Amino acid sequence: MAHLCPDVRAWTIASVRYDSPVARELTHALHREQVATFGTADDPDTTPAEQFEPPAGMFLVATCSDRIALACGGWHTAGPTTAEIKRMYVDPSARGRGLGRWLVDALELDARRRGMTEVILETGIHNRAAMALYISCGYALVEPYVAGRDPRINRALGKFLPPLAECE
Repeated sequence: MAHLCPDVRAWTIASVRYDSPVARELTHALHREQVATFGTADDPDTTPAEQFEPPAGMFLVATCSDRIALACGGWHTAGPTTAEIKRMYVDPSARGRGLGRWLVDALELDARRRGMTEVILETGIHNRAAMALYISCGYALVEPYVAGRDPRINRALGKFLPPLAECE
């Protein structure tokens, strides 16, 4: 069933705890999709919720005017000035409306406000929509940063964050 949020302006993005029921529902949907696509995936329940707590990170959930949450993503500190984006997910019924880009932009802005100058992430090589999104957002391939990742499954990407403008 297609979701009836016509464009990204109908959505609201809010910061939530990573272990909140709505975040768990979305990260488990992401996990199921990753396992179905790649045969393996990191269990979202093994990530400590504190990893996404300000000021060292943030987890966002996007809801439509009907208050149904259909997208999420977070960032956490991966180094002194490096943020890692994780758990990006948009429900299939809400894809193709610019919501993923809106989430990435919001995560990057918060990371920049907290002193991060670089962002890294991983995505599956067969997730063409995610690869296209990240490349269109200025990400480029980087060396893998997680030991033991299978390069036939995972791709690491990164980008430098521009300095904040005074009005941001």
